[in-house]
Amino acid sequence: MGLEIEQLLSKLTEVNDSMAEYTSGFNLGQPNATQLHTLQRHRDILQGYSHEFSKTKANIQAFRDREDLLGSVHRDINAYKTGMNRRTDLYLKENEHIRNSDRMADDVIGVALATKENLQSQRGVLHGVTSRLSAVTNRFPALNSLIQRINVRKRRDSIILASVISICIILMFIYALG
Repeated sequence: MGLEIEQLLSKLTEVNDSMAEYTSGFNLGQPNATQLHTLQRHRDILQGYSHEFSKTKANIQAFRDREDLLGSVHRDINAYKTGMNRRTDLYLKENEHIRNSDRMADDVIGVALATKENLQSQRGVLHGVTSRLSAVTNRFPALNSLIQRINVRKRRDSIILASVISICIILMFIYALG
């Protein structure tokens, strides 16, 4: 549209120049006052149009520049906010992960403390049983010898059972390979 207006203004300039040539040629170089006034009026109108056009063009360019600047500022602000939102979301997620890890660590520590207390109570119970057995074996030495014979038989039975199992395994390997 600006190009079209510039073309029209240049045509109007040409028309004004043609009018000036016509008036000077029509009266043999001496135009009358009415023609001069009309010619001057048309030149003033052309100058007003040209001035108004350049003023409007400058305003539009200033408006575009302003919009571009504000638009880029708005885009930068939105990009910054979006980046901040993403960063904030990432920080919140990381904070939640840390809280969950902390909570899980507290739970594990709680389980470990409960296990420790349970083991200590079992230790106390076993210590009590051991002290009672020692007291009983000290009172009754025959009972101590009986317990020793039971342990010896247990070991002997374990050795015999282990020997039988190993011989069976060897025989199975020989059978499988042969």
